[in-house]
Amino acid sequence: MTSLKLPIPVSGAEALSSLASFVIDYVGGDSHLSRRVGLGAAVTLLALVLRVITSGRPKRSAIQRDPRKIGKVVGELDTEVDFDEYDIVIVGGGTAGCVLASRLSENRNLRVLLLEAGDSSLNVLYSKIPAGFSSILETSRVFNLYTMLQQNTGGRRHFWPRAKMLGGCEPNNSLFHYGNPSDYDEWARLGGEGADAWAYKDFHKYFLRFEKFVPNRSHPGVVEGEHGSNGPIEVGFHGYHSVFSTRFIAACGHVGIPSRADLNTHHGTCGVAKLMTYIDSRGSRVTTESAYLTPTVLSRPNLTVAVNASATRIIFDTTGPNPRAVGVEFASFRDGPRFYVRTKNEVLMLSGVGPEAHLAEHKIPVVASLPGVGEHLMDHPVVDVALAETSGNSLNFLKPRSVRHHFQRATAFLTYCLTGKGPLTTNVAEAAAFFRSDDPVLFAPHMAPLPTVEDSTSGSNSPDLELFVTPVGYTRSGNGLLPNIDSFGLHMTLLRPTSVGNLLLKSTDPFEHPSINPNYLSTEHDLAVLERGMAVVSRVIHTSPLADIIDHTAADKRLGNWLPEASPKEVRAYVRGNVETLYHPTSTARMAPQSEGGVVDARLRVHGIHGLRIVDASIFPTIISGHTAAPVIAVAEKAAELIVEDLALSGSVV
Repeated sequence: MTSLKLPIPVSGAEALSSLASFVIDYVGGDSHLSRRVGLGAAVTLLALVLRVITSGRPKRSAIQRDPRKIGKVVGELDTEVDFDEYDIVIVGGGTAGCVLASRLSENRNLRVLLLEAGDSSLNVLYSKIPAGFSSILETSRVFNLYTMLQQNTGGRRHFWPRAKMLGGCEPNNSLFHYGNPSDYDEWARLGGEGADAWAYKDFHKYFLRFEKFVPNRSHPGVVEGEHGSNGPIEVGFHGYHSVFSTRFIAACGHVGIPSRADLNTHHGTCGVAKLMTYIDSRGSRVTTESAYLTPTVLSRPNLTVAVNASATRIIFDTTGPNPRAVGVEFASFRDGPRFYVRTKNEVLMLSGVGPEAHLAEHKIPVVASLPGVGEHLMDHPVVDVALAETSGNSLNFLKPRSVRHHFQRATAFLTYCLTGKGPLTTNVAEAAAFFRSDDPVLFAPHMAPLPTVEDSTSGSNSPDLELFVTPVGYTRSGNGLLPNIDSFGLHMTLLRPTSVGNLLLKSTDPFEHPSINPNYLSTEHDLAVLERGMAVVSRVIHTSPLADIIDHTAADKRLGNWLPEASPKEVRAYVRGNVETLYHPTSTARMAPQSEGGVVDARLRVHGIHGLRIVDASIFPTIISGHTAAPVIAVAEKAAELIVEDLALSGSVV
């Protein structure tokens, strides 16, 4: 039997070749499956997939793959050229970078260059299919990073994938969630002078600016005035809704978590609900590339998008009283030639300035000593629990391990191509409950008292725990070995950890992956709060109607069916052995006063350096109590506004 792994095409020719191979293997590789699918269906499948891949493909007028048409080879800078100077250079075409490139190039007087280490995601089939994100992992489309050994999680190294394509990590994340309003009020308190404008009442407009909320009759109760209607990113309740999420919402209600129609309002996020998604009405994943770098945007003469261009360093002018960022060096590959582009105004990226001692260790000249760079790394740890189920609705076939799984996956794929619906449009994390670990309704008198721990939340109505459900069971980010039976998953997330780590250099090689130390579970607070969360998991497992489709006789310890009867010591060991990342690293270049370890000010300018700003999740003063994609898009929307304001004040743009 040929392994069913969908192709990841990068061009029209490659798409045709790889899809043809896929159909031939799939139809001809197993006579048992051939009888079911049939050659006619296979041909239809091929045509439909080609239509999916090519639909919405932008004109490539702004996409540039030849670095010599962007900048000059280092060493040839004495030659005057007219194509290597830009007003704005954006390093990184991720979630924020695509937003910035689109918004800033709206002003035709600004010449904008976007540098991206990867390529477009629009020809990557798995980035368009909502359930396909896991198939992108461990490919060349991703920076396959690993943490240092974590002493508090059994000495394990944790997989930390970061997308290497336009649109960034959004292809791996379809959850649309603000976080709690008090999170942004906390940013206003922590961000330093001028940070008042980051409070929710002011910052909320940037969410509205990018949203295009599409109502859904199956999910009534959403107040449309809470959401934007004309933004570039379609959000709503499109996508597959499994029986697990329906039963999960009901069970959470029975244990004391109130049901909500919408978790993204000024009332806060506590409650349980179906999650909104970045999936459009056609069943396709929406990213900042597909939403912001449209054919119209890419046809702008003042925008250049350089792909396969990895930034290797920022060039500084140190002749004045403060260093100024004046250019960026980049390369297409490690041993390739270095190219240089100049900027008249600003570079937008995470720079190499940082802790003086750390720079000296690697013999890097100190441009500006900023001890906060790379520090205060925060992430959301999640504990995965896979449960044996009896309904027959598990989507375990997304990771096929049998002939039946392969046939189910093929059927789902054909359904998706024909209708844009079906299991492959699952958000995976379909519904979630947000709650507080000190909620007296939820915890007392149902559990024994736990040690008093500090309140790490951003406000009295802000959660510190999230429990979400998935229609497929997995552990260890999908790398855990589970029995080959039908299962689904419950996943307990610590939203407000007190453990912090750092992100440091391993060498001066810009292509070498950094040293990542999230320092998971290094405080008693984090363990105690997660243990409280696991008590809720145990209650939900035994609460109807979810309990009615769980196989409570399953004894395999790799599953979590035994956890409700586990001792506190066993629960703690399970937490340590199964905690993983939720892919939300933040705060390594946090917005705060420099005296308090901050790296950027309230206008996202790097302290002590002219012409350099940072715009991504690293500027979060502290991690939010929710998912990070929507806040990053809102940060980029606000940053674009700040940049244009500052350039207008300086007379650089009109």
